[in-house]
Amino acid sequence: MSRSQITIGVWLEDEQALDLDAFAAACGFDVGFVRLLVDEGLLHPTVDQPEWRFSGEALARARRIRRLQRAFEANLQSVAVMLELIDEVERLRARLRRAG
Repeated sequence: MSRSQITIGVWLEDEQALDLDAFAAACGFDVGFVRLLVDEGLLHPTVDQPEWRFSGEALARARRIRRLQRAFEANLQSVAVMLELIDEVERLRARLRRAG
């Protein structure tokens, strides 16, 4: 590998949240792209405008969005469908675990 890579880890407790700038930096997105993801309904801030705050769960979702876009060269509409399907599979698995 010719270039060095830096991995940034962010650990958020349940009561902590990142503001828009810190969240965008942690995701590797620019602020405008985060706003687009919120406008498209793919991300949901824990605190709404004027000062958005994002949880660790939103951070994991944003990183998943980026991975899906890159892996499948997908547009946001396609990523939205993929996320819905992934969420549904996770809900069904949770129901199966609860049912025994």
